[in-house]
Amino acid sequence: MSKLFYQTKSPRPMLDRADGIYMWDTSGKRYIDGSSGAMVSNIGHGNPAVLSAMQAQMAQSTFGYRLHFQTEPSEALAEKITSLTPEGLDRVFFVSGGSEAVESALKFARQYALTQGEAQRFKVISRYPSYHGATLGALAITGYAPMTAPFDPMMQAMPKIPAPRAYLDGLDIDDPATGRHYADMLEAKILEEGPDTILAFIVEPIGGASTGALVPPAGYMQRIREICDQYGVLLMHDEVMTGGGRTGRFFGAEHWDVTPDIIALSKGFGAGYVPLGAMIARTDMVEAVLGAGGFIHGYTYAGNPLACAAGLAVLNEIEANGLTQNAAQMGDALHARLQSLMQRYPLIGDVRGKGLLLAFELMADRGTKEPLPAEFNAHSRLVDIAYENGLIIYSRRTRGGISGDHFLVCPPMIVTEAQLDEIAEILDRSMQQLMSELPAGCVAAS
Repeated sequence: MSKLFYQTKSPRPMLDRADGIYMWDTSGKRYIDGSSGAMVSNIGHGNPAVLSAMQAQMAQSTFGYRLHFQTEPSEALAEKITSLTPEGLDRVFFVSGGSEAVESALKFARQYALTQGEAQRFKVISRYPSYHGATLGALAITGYAPMTAPFDPMMQAMPKIPAPRAYLDGLDIDDPATGRHYADMLEAKILEEGPDTILAFIVEPIGGASTGALVPPAGYMQRIREICDQYGVLLMHDEVMTGGGRTGRFFGAEHWDVTPDIIALSKGFGAGYVPLGAMIARTDMVEAVLGAGGFIHGYTYAGNPLACAAGLAVLNEIEANGLTQNAAQMGDALHARLQSLMQRYPLIGDVRGKGLLLAFELMADRGTKEPLPAEFNAHSRLVDIAYENGLIIYSRRTRGGISGDHFLVCPPMIVTEAQLDEIAEILDRSMQQLMSELPAGCVAAS
């Protein structure tokens, strides 16, 4: 028995090696990394340029504590990432992962409010469903019952508004009135809670694990920016999953030309080579916090030179090889293949996403949007079938963690058309098997 433990007892084979979009276990079986791990390995596995940069940095230093030294890799990476951010977002605080990035954003926003004489602002509004991290602060703004309920007594409850799931509500995602309908829920919540108590609103530009690549309706992102400005509320973009080029733009919010006050970034930023993330904020906010005595926050590995050297190499590879553009092109091609599967299987009720952040959702009835019975555990069964067939995909319960089944199909940004065909073929076989296992009549004909 392994001395390690993680979330479950589900056994998995021992990893032997990985290259490009493929991974092999020690028995020699090959798997397609169809979800980039947890939407992390954006540039694929075993990239020679990144490994070379890491080796070169290891020969110089692997650790330099940020209070003792500046390091060239951290300075260079900060310069590089801020060259890609919207104008004004030009100060960086490095962390080791997405939960840390979000936690840092929450604490930074609170300290900034104090410098502005607004000690009454402490509430952070988020959406339901949503996922923003596993630490207690990030969990408090997460809307996913199975993950939050055990810890409710330990957390400060934070207000939530509904995620803009237009497809479930029968609304037109392309109608600006739909975007305003959902965005105005933010204004209503601000007024309900008291505008002077609201610190920030946090949103994933495109939904991640909790909502399965949910794309906001037309006008939504612009309207929430207006509302935040109107009430002096900070706008945080959780780009942990969407940042790094996966959606066909370097930052997901670029699809709507909206600039937040704070960005949380991770996952594809280090692309699986190192634990790496960042919080990015406006200079005026940073100077206010530093001028009031400093940012009361920190992590031991913040700005680690080895991690930053790897991160810089990852960004250079994305740029040099046009991977953001490839994500857009291959995303369109993969979306078409998923739509084709939807035409074949009435069990697939929706396909959504942008670039290579894509998902499909299973439903018992495509017309009424009724989910499959939760006891079928389709979200885990299809993952296991695909895994047996040599394809790794990622699933979650769609509707707050209680019911619904969606699957993220997010291969590395280096994926080719031929490899998309491999993915689609295995998905097809896996769907056939799942359909054969479900009780007769449980899925309505389309």
